[in-house]
Order: sequence, then structure tokens, then C-alpha cells
Amino acid sequence: MRASSARLRDSSVRLADLSFPQVTPLIRRTRLVFIHVDNLLAFAKRDREGRLDGYVAAHLPDECLLILLRKGEAVNAASLHTSGREVVPIVEAMRRLRAGAERGDLTYSAAPLEQLAWMYASCAAPAEPRAIDPKAPAAFFPALRDEGLTAVVELIASGRVSYLRFEGGRFAAGYFCDRPPELPVPKYVESLFQPCPDGTTPLLSAAVFPAVPDLPVQAPAALIHTYRELYWRVVDAVEGEFPGEAAKRAQRVAATLAGNPALPLLAAPRSAETPPTVVEAAQLATALTDWTRRLLEELEVVMPGTAARVLREATKEHRYVLQAAGFYGRLPWPVSW
Repeated sequence: MRASSARLRDSSVRLADLSFPQVTPLIRRTRLVFIHVDNLLAFAKRDREGRLDGYVAAHLPDECLLILLRKGEAVNAASLHTSGREVVPIVEAMRRLRAGAERGDLTYSAAPLEQLAWMYASCAAPAEPRAIDPKAPAAFFPALRDEGLTAVVELIASGRVSYLRFEGGRFAAGYFCDRPPELPVPKYVESLFQPCPDGTTPLLSAAVFPAVPDLPVQAPAALIHTYRELYWRVVDAVEGEFPGEAAKRAQRVAATLAGNPALPLLAAPRSAETPPTVVEAAQLATALTDWTRRLLEELEVVMPGTAARVLREATKEHRYVLQAAGFYGRLPWPVSW
């Protein structure tokens, strides 16, 4: 199969050449057509041997998809492509994997959770490209030291991706692709600048992005559906108290709380399908809590005692989900079951 010639934006590195640091290769690079991706993720999630931190990296014709796993559970996904980088919904990443099975390939590797967080961060925030001269490696790291950089540097050499974290311009930690354990880090980094076996200059690319402390977890589609259902259950319960007013009040309150990216998702028409969206579970809970509080505060002014009655009627079927998210504790009205 001929590898795609698509290149990473702001770089001469081909997407098909990208390879990432790993602790253990669980599936070496293999044609996607030979792999049942759903079974692979089911194994990672359910089998004791598969419950590892790691990633699936899929090379498709025009992008490199990353599915990031925490204890075997797919918790986030990202894409590196010709137009840039972005975090993508896990369901959308899976759709692209299935669609690109004929021309794609895949690796499945165990990796430290900190590295996974950096892989996510390199796509979540705009990575700042840094100029790097393969013929003058001695100039790159002193510049970072003089700058007092506190961030992660992504260094790609002929497709091999390494991550180096700097604190105040000093190297603090890193993860390196294909570094032999016995080779010291300075020697390995120096080797990245050496000419290739055929004598050509290595293709180098560097970018800087902030370090993140943990790997964020996307809300699964089922949880998004549950919160959307709760939103409309609250609207229906308010409608029972104030006929003809609920929908208008709900829309007006939602319009005043535009800061949370999850709220437009919850407030979408109930007949609309849930679009693939990147949103965290905490954002869903916060959006529903803030909207519910603002809506019911208005009703309490008109008819005291309405809020607790609406909450009990609208949320009783999903109260355990909401209790786990701290929903009731952030509202001023106690609800008895």
C-alpha cells in the first residue's frame, strides 16, 4: 500500500511517517482492513490485560487519528491533518477509522498517562511552531533556556515524535520515540540531528504548547443523551406548572448562559439528533445545574415551592447520575425522595 504524501501543517513531515513514544507495542503497524477496531477497544476496556493507559494511532490518507485510552477506556481523541490539529469526538474518530479501513493502518501501544495528556494538549491548544535548523542543533535548546520556557516542546525528526518538558528553560522530563534505554537523553536528542543513513538531512519540526496536568475525559454519547433528556424533562415539568411559558422561559435563560459550551447542546430541539460534540462530563453537569437554577429561581419568585416539586418530578429517574455529579448539592432547594 502506497503511503500518503500528505504533510503535517507548518511542517515538511509526512503524516504517514508519524510514530509516537511507547512503553509496549501491543499491535505494531498493521493494515486497518485486518483489524476489527470495535473488538480491539472492547478488549482494551473489558479484559484485565487490556486495561492499560495507551493510545491507538491510525494513519489515514489525509490525517493521523489518535484515540487516547485511560485504563483501557477510550477517553479522548484527536486528529493531526494537513490543515492543523484538533480534538475530535470519539464517535467521529471511530467513524473515520471505519471509513478509511481500506487505505489506513493502525498501531496500538501502551504509554504513560502524562505522555497521553501531552499528546492531547498538542492538539487541543494551538501549538506554536518553532523554527529549527538541522544544521545548527546547538542553537535550538540554548534559545529555549535563554527564553526561560515553561512548556512542552514537541520535536519531530523524520516522523519520530518526542516530547520534552521545560521548566524555566531547563529540561525537566520527556518521552522519546525509539530511544534505546541505555542511550542518555542528550545523546539521543543529538542523534535526531544527524544525517539519515542515505546522507540526506533529517526532516525536523518543532512546536511548543502548554503542559496539562491530566488527560481530559470526553463525555460519552449516552451521557450526553441523558443530560439532553433531563433538560427537556425540566422544561416539561415547568410547563405543567406554567402552561405555555416553559419553552420561552427556558430559551431566554439559556441565552443568558452562553459561556458553557455544553448548554447549546442540551438546549437543541428535542427532535434533533445529537451531533458529534467534544464536551466533558463536568461541563454537562455544570451547564444543566446553572440553567436549572436560573430557571427555577424565576419560578420561585412567582410561586414559592415550585422548584423542589419540579426537580423531584423531572429528575427522579436519573437522580443517581445527578447525585454523583453533585447536581443537587449546588441547588438551594432540598429534594426529598
